Amino acid sequence: MTDKLRLDKWLWAARFYKTRSLAVDEIGKGRVLVNDQPAKPAREVGPGDTITLRKETPAMHVRVVAVSAVRGPAPVARTLYEETPESAAARAHAAEMRRLAPEPAQTIADGRPTKRDRRLIDMMRGK
Repeated sequence: MTDKLRLDKWLWAARFYKTRSLAVDEIGKGRVLVNDQPAKPAREVGPGDTITLRKETPAMHVRVVAVSAVRGPAPVARTLYEETPESAAARAHAAEMRRLAPEPAQTIADGRPTKRDRRLIDMMRGK
């Protein structure tokens, strides 16, 4: 284990992205920040760096704990970083809000209009 590693390789090893090329694409789109600054795929990260990932609606903020050049199992990958408490709370709140959000289809009471209903609608619209 070294103390620095390319950002794209670390994101791949920490299992944030399935392939390094996907990690490079996301970094290129500006969805990954290192220490609150845009980064390039070759940027070296080490323990103590803060990485912001905008994969989901609330951005995920993680602190690099260790670096690994190999992609291992998920439990090992989770030891490479720790999520900040603010980020974890924001993601939990967003998940709770999604769970409590009303189902859009519940507002539809009668279902699809029948052929007769559609003719009446067309008449009212002047078609």
